[in-house]
Amino acid sequence: MLPSMINTIRVHEYGNTDVLKYEQIECPQPSNNEVLVRVHVAAVLPIDWKIRQGYLQKFNPMNFPYTPGTSFSGVVVAIGKSVKEIKVGQMVFGRSPNGAYTEYLAIKECDIVLMPTGLTFEEAVTISGGAATAWHALITESGLKKGNKVLIHGAAGGVGQFAVQLAKLVGAEVIGTASTKNLEFVKALGANSVIDYTQTQFEKVVDKVDIVLDTIGGDTLDRSWSIVKAGGTIVSIVAFPNVEIAKQLNITAIKPTQIPTNEVFSKIAKLIAQKELTANISKSFRLNEVAEAHKLSQTGHGNGRIILKIHE
Repeated sequence: MLPSMINTIRVHEYGNTDVLKYEQIECPQPSNNEVLVRVHVAAVLPIDWKIRQGYLQKFNPMNFPYTPGTSFSGVVVAIGKSVKEIKVGQMVFGRSPNGAYTEYLAIKECDIVLMPTGLTFEEAVTISGGAATAWHALITESGLKKGNKVLIHGAAGGVGQFAVQLAKLVGAEVIGTASTKNLEFVKALGANSVIDYTQTQFEKVVDKVDIVLDTIGGDTLDRSWSIVKAGGTIVSIVAFPNVEIAKQLNITAIKPTQIPTNEVFSKIAKLIAQKELTANISKSFRLNEVAEAHKLSQTGHGNGRIILKIHE
């Protein structure tokens, strides 16, 4: 039997972590084309706290109160009358447009993906906003191919860790940047070399790369122009590279704006389930510990994904 009331996180105004409220609301009911998911795990993504602090309100103002989070995994517990493919009891994951920091969520059938055998709930939430972002930036947008030389900024992060592994799978030469404590972690992911950005300026030791994947922005992005060879590509997931500079240098500048498809989600899920890719979890928290999870995410120094374990 489904509960009448559920625990959830809601935000009633922009602000610091104290605006993350642990509240009870009525359990949602799926409409005709929706399923109801009992959420096992939700990912804490950098975009979550940036939205909460109001950094994106100019482009994407929130309607208060709202439930944070997008990436989730769980089990289907109810379905709408028009749902055709999904069955009660199936394990699913995906990207929720209405929040993921909650015990139950209702979501359209077309917005979820079945979990393959061998994929855990924890691994599944690293795909949206992590592995899929890396795939879209490197493979879909940049056309990464075997033999390319690639520099990945923030190689230990939630996107960077998958970017390193995907580039190696394709057959590229991979250079990563990371802090001192994460150097061995990035090497273990398969990077050919790793630069300690706290000790060395990458532009002094790297030259003529085919692709730069920027997950940092700001000064890091600005300093990256000089190391990309003519005809190469800069792709940033956090900022819009200067198109005028790109034209002058004969470099392709990309800021991906499209959301990866369910087909991409499925491909990545199978690669993780088959141990072709490794999904690393930095730290897990309970739903009522969400403020601590956000604080950790805001440091920007993790080596993997931060998650909320909501149901066992």
